[in-house]
Amino acid sequence: MAEIRTFLVESNDVGKRIDVFLSEKIEDMSRSRIQKLIEDNKIKVNAKEIKSNYKIKNGDEITVEVPKPVMLQIQAEDIDIDILYEDDDIVVVNKPQGMVVHPAAGNYTGTLVNALLKKCRTLSSINGVIRPGIVHRIDKDTSGVLVVAKNDYAHQHLAEQIKEHTVKRVYIALTEGVIKQDQGTIDKPIGRHPIHRKKMAVIENGKRAVTHFKVLERYKENTLVEARLETGRTHQIRVHMAYIGYPLVGDPVYGFKKQKFNLKGQALHAMVLGFIHPRTGEYMEFSSPLPDYFQNLIEKLRRMS
Repeated sequence: MAEIRTFLVESNDVGKRIDVFLSEKIEDMSRSRIQKLIEDNKIKVNAKEIKSNYKIKNGDEITVEVPKPVMLQIQAEDIDIDILYEDDDIVVVNKPQGMVVHPAAGNYTGTLVNALLKKCRTLSSINGVIRPGIVHRIDKDTSGVLVVAKNDYAHQHLAEQIKEHTVKRVYIALTEGVIKQDQGTIDKPIGRHPIHRKKMAVIENGKRAVTHFKVLERYKENTLVEARLETGRTHQIRVHMAYIGYPLVGDPVYGFKKQKFNLKGQALHAMVLGFIHPRTGEYMEFSSPLPDYFQNLIEKLRRMS
């Protein structure tokens, strides 16, 4: 059974947005979590569905249906993973290229979540059975640093930081072509491709996406860049770099059809992740070196240039 919480609006709160009002009243629930419940029609005013921007009125009766956490049913698997840091609230891992972050249709084993369920006693329940603990993702063929929440409190705080764009996320990428400018910013909205629904694209009515890039090295036909995410849209770096004419080397979706390095996926590595610890308030930053295949490719390109 879901827990039902009821609130009656008094005169001193009139005019507030409902998501702001409830985030002040419910200490263990973030504003983003409240907005998700509103989207799912779990929050009503006077028994009617509303939106997050609803301005509350004097005498409004607000009911909040808090779903009961679902017991995790994904199988725990004894898979070796590189844990960079762990405490009672979070676990930071260095995900290898080729590993899927969480189970999905047709792929329920061998994921990072399967591995974490074996090594951690608990993971947050906010994203349900399939994605426990997953606050943010990196693609299957992207390697690097990822933080996972072990409880709902940590999940809510980390999700809020991501939403406010305060999490530091630095990637290293290898592009096709030689980028002439030393640095730049790509501020173009990203959404689902209008025809190829499994792809993302720069589209007019997409969500705002901002990528800052800096050239680290230039080779004969390629460029090594540092990319910093201001936002975190699906496939953002891959889509943005392809949009300006420099797709990632090895990218099977947005890259060149003819691949010359025989890679297993795009040359993209999440090198640095920095955030405020949800419990202590301390800034923490983690990094991981480039995987061997990536480093070997760079050395090869240096010899060829």
